[in-house]
Amino acid sequence: MSLESVRSDLAARAPDLAVEVTDNSTATVQLAAEVHGVEPGQIAKTLCIRIHDEEVLLVTRGDARLDNQKSKSAFGGRPRMLGAEDVLRLTSHQVGGVCPFGLPAPLPIFLDTSLKIYDLVIPAGGDTHASVKLSVDRLAELCGNKWVDACQLPE
Repeated sequence: MSLESVRSDLAARAPDLAVEVTDNSTATVQLAAEVHGVEPGQIAKTLCIRIHDEEVLLVTRGDARLDNQKSKSAFGGRPRMLGAEDVLRLTSHQVGGVCPFGLPAPLPIFLDTSLKIYDLVIPAGGDTHASVKLSVDRLAELCGNKWVDACQLPE
């Protein structure tokens, strides 16, 4: 059902984009990078976090990690990662297929500035074998264009 919600959402808001379903799993950053032949940073992972009583999505590059100090500054409080059940409730997507598309209800969506070095990024598509290829600018447009600096890059 989640894959279909992503397809429906994109058909309505971005009919030029397609959800690509692959035989091989794209459930982790490393697997997705291998399947698509890109570096792990180009995989746009979607994190579900809670700050105080608010639940939000943060889309960041695949090889970045949430940084406590930066995220406290960006969001005004310490973020807490949500568990798999809350992620499913909030997004309708299983962990490994979470993306900012096809959500059952509107959520605040933020993009980490670490994504800006790429032209092309690949978020999941609502399933552990589905992805969407699009430009960073298009991702920002579809997600509300709210940018934060909340992640730490790999060394």
